Amino acid sequence: MPKDFLDLEATPERLHALADARILSPDAYGRALQLAVASPTRPAWRAFLSTTLMALGSLLVLAGVVYFFAFNWAQMGRFFKLGLICLGITGAAVGAWRLGGRPAGQFALLAAAVLVGPLLAVYGQAYQTGADPYELFIGWCVLILPWVALSRFTPLWMLQLVLVNTGVILFWGQRMGRSDSQEAHLALMLGLLNGFAWATYEHFANRKVSWLQGRWMPRVLSLMTLTPLVGLGITFIVSEYDRSLDAGVALPLVLVALGAIYALHRHLHGELFLLTVGAVSVIALVTTAVGYFLIQVTRVDELALFILPIILIAEVGLAVYWLRHESQATGVSEET
Repeated sequence: MPKDFLDLEATPERLHALADARILSPDAYGRALQLAVASPTRPAWRAFLSTTLMALGSLLVLAGVVYFFAFNWAQMGRFFKLGLICLGITGAAVGAWRLGGRPAGQFALLAAAVLVGPLLAVYGQAYQTGADPYELFIGWCVLILPWVALSRFTPLWMLQLVLVNTGVILFWGQRMGRSDSQEAHLALMLGLLNGFAWATYEHFANRKVSWLQGRWMPRVLSLMTLTPLVGLGITFIVSEYDRSLDAGVALPLVLVALGAIYALHRHLHGELFLLTVGAVSVIALVTTAVGYFLIQVTRVDELALFILPIILIAEVGLAVYWLRHESQATGVSEET
């Protein structure tokens, strides 16, 4: 169901529309506008900086752990390496358990999940298991799956999805070959996989799951979905003789994704980031098609150098005009 009117963000555009409709008096409009554009309070800034610095510190510590083992690899014994990483995982897991659902506890659990990867890498190197790289990432996914399922922490879910994507890419490269057809299969699979994750997120976010209300993760998922599909669509356009079925399927899938983006934009009463991603995808496909027609069909290579920039400028201008119109229609701020 669409968002309730009172749940929408109080943007200046929406407040102006309410004032024009005489729902807000001039005094109420002025006060509401002042509150809508007011700077965050000190507690809000403190919470933001605390969370941001905690996330940055966690990433730096994890990077330091990885580089520590890389630099001191020859000087440490296998039991010392494994014991040190296990100690780090245990400490992070205990910290996550004691701190609970607070940001510090969630980042501690993220650190424990990340350290599982170096543990598997050290174990494989120390005992020469002969495992392929994709098996490392698949095993990493399986081992941290219980933590991910119980965490209710979107960065940890994103880590899981990145590991799955990496495992699939490595498996495809090592087991399925490097031919163009196999790369097309891989791109289509990645688009479908990430699209399924994106649709699942939006479904449960619409069901009012509290920890799925942020918009950064679906925006990243939209890029992870459309990038391989648009790439396949471009391949289908420029391939003159060897257009594969996978590349052909990608074009209707892109159209489905664009339709879903617009429906989601209207459903949420404003999602300009996804609209921008969709507009860029359309510009890429249309410009490629026009360029292919001019160069390969009409054989006017020199003329294409003058026509394509004009078409690209016109497309960008049209996209900006449309995005501004949608911003005004939904009352969402153009900065979102």
